[in-house]
Amino acid sequence: MLDETTQHLIDDLEPLAEQAGLELVTIELVGGKKAPTIRIFLDAEGGITFDQIMQSHAWIDEYLDREDPFPGAYTLEVSSPGIDRPLRKRADFDRYAGELAVVLFREEGKRRKRTGELVGMRDDDVVLRDEEGNESCIPFDIITKAHIKGQIDFSD
Repeated sequence: MLDETTQHLIDDLEPLAEQAGLELVTIELVGGKKAPTIRIFLDAEGGITFDQIMQSHAWIDEYLDREDPFPGAYTLEVSSPGIDRPLRKRADFDRYAGELAVVLFREEGKRRKRTGELVGMRDDDVVLRDEEGNESCIPFDIITKAHIKGQIDFSD
């Protein structure tokens, strides 16, 4: 699901986030190789605060300066996962069962996309249910990206 550099950063930063009482949701690397943007999404029980994000920015920046995974300039963004929370780990797909989710994957060399109610994991498959009640089973290992499709109820 993730490239080698991103997985390496997650492996190194996840224990540091846990020490800070936070959950490392995911990391995204965007932009060019000469000056990438590193987006780190963190969360906490009850939601992450602005102060926690600022404190995290400091220790993440310290780690990046020490390890120097990107020679040259880069931009660091640290934020909450937001309403369209990324799903990365198998446990995420069970944890957010019942939510509307978007799953991108590669099948037979083609990019595919499914949207539906997240049922959860079944063996090694992510299960989504469409509006007609039909279930799609997507092997976890072919998923390239997944996230909750945030919904806002304006009826109140």
